[in-house]
Amino acid sequence: MGLLDILLGRTKPVAPDLDQLFGLPSAAITLQASAGFTPTGAGAVCFATVEGAAFEQTHREVQALLDADTDRTGPPVAFSQDDYGYSWLVSHRAPDELPELVTDLHAVNTSMEVNGFGPQLLCSLAAFTDDRDRRLALVYLYKRGAFYPFAPLPGGAKRRDNALELQLKATLANDLRIEQDLSRWFPVWGAPGL
Repeated sequence: MGLLDILLGRTKPVAPDLDQLFGLPSAAITLQASAGFTPTGAGAVCFATVEGAAFEQTHREVQALLDADTDRTGPPVAFSQDDYGYSWLVSHRAPDELPELVTDLHAVNTSMEVNGFGPQLLCSLAAFTDDRDRRLALVYLYKRGAFYPFAPLPGGAKRRDNALELQLKATLANDLRIEQDLSRWFPVWGAPGL
């Protein structure tokens, strides 16, 4: 970053740090102790789909790699598209296998990045629930290198529990790099696994 960038107020974008995903298991302990949320075993990676053989090959390789895990419980890795046209690679594990789920998410992100598709990566999420059947996702923004909580309210309306999200922001500050710009806390309506 040069002097002109400093004078004009331009900032250098935050580099993605996929190793931040490995903070999720410790954050899950904090979530359970302070708010009663436990992992559901579902996680997903969202990316903008690219047409072409190279992207299709990378997608098939990632899916084959994750499906080859002989210790996998539950359904195989699934691929889906949401109403907005974004693609999701969804992994399901047993609720007590959050470290393995994080490894799946990291492998997907790393494979996409290594094969030149890093700019298409949008976010990754791990799903949680509590005994009152509230849903929660800890969302990792690839391009920001930080997490934020997303807590949709029950029912069909697209509404969020903002108070819970802000409470969890403070709760998780010591476990995860939290996105401080609240305008970047995008809703992930209809995210698979949530």
